[in-house]
Amino acid sequence: MLAAVLVLLFLVAPVGAEAQEPGRIPRVGILHTIPPAATFQAFKKGLQELGYTEGQNIHLEYRWTDREPEGLPALAGRMGESRFDVIVAISSGAARAATKAAGIIPVVFCAVGEDPVRAGMVSSLARPGGNSTGTVTLIVELEAKRLELLKEALPGLSRVAVLWNPSGLHQRTLPEIEAAARRLKIVVIPVEWKGPGDSEPAFQLASRQRAGGVLALTSPQIMLAGEQIARVALKYRLPTAGMEAGFAEAGNLLQYGPDRTESCRRAAYYVDRILKGAKPAELPVEQATKFELIVNLKTAKALRLTIPASVLTRADRLIE
Repeated sequence: MLAAVLVLLFLVAPVGAEAQEPGRIPRVGILHTIPPAATFQAFKKGLQELGYTEGQNIHLEYRWTDREPEGLPALAGRMGESRFDVIVAISSGAARAATKAAGIIPVVFCAVGEDPVRAGMVSSLARPGGNSTGTVTLIVELEAKRLELLKEALPGLSRVAVLWNPSGLHQRTLPEIEAAARRLKIVVIPVEWKGPGDSEPAFQLASRQRAGGVLALTSPQIMLAGEQIARVALKYRLPTAGMEAGFAEAGNLLQYGPDRTESCRRAAYYVDRILKGAKPAELPVEQATKFELIVNLKTAKALRLTIPASVLTRADRLIE
């Protein structure tokens, strides 16, 4: 009877427990939509700070879908069938896909720009309760802060177009934006944006509605279309602000939001805890605490804008 119980315990033991086997190097799979980028490098840096050296005491395997989010579920499914000790999912789409497909493999997510509770990834932030945990960058109130910064950068701003995705996430953020706009005496023009194909008609509509600026709400699609949005925004001479990583580098005027690289550096802490025996269900989800403001002065010059010193002095980085 005892032998049968021991066999059963072995069969249901989490894959992450294998890392405790003497001489075995744990395997960590990283899932994202883009090739290895700054977020992945930040994760590696976090591991190094904790004493991990790739190829010596940890093995990392990076998988991506080449900017095609719809390919994430299939790729996550194949990763779930592999013998990874932990899967690290970078971005909201990767986190959703990995959580559904990983099975008993622990999932650590980072740079997630949506509520993981509403998305069904965890039961609560304090006690995730399942096999996933990590760090999130979504803070609804920041959308209003971005509007305030856009107003400060453009003192004469009275009408702003808001690019929003009707998929569900922005149903919560639009009321925050509208409330902030009333305080700032700004008229909000909601403009649906489901993907890159909507950029030209969206900016056409914003221009017809006499918008003086554009606020792009947070979404994975916006992140992947940053360069295209910047080109169309410049064509219609509309200063644009957003949160997504690389948004200002892509050519848009303003970027303000959580530091996604810091979120992924912190993911290394979760991986370390799990490899040492902790359960994801008992590791609270962390919210972002580090934020950055980036101003693209090249774009400001192209738009013939003079950004007030009050904004420039608070910027963490200026692109010149």
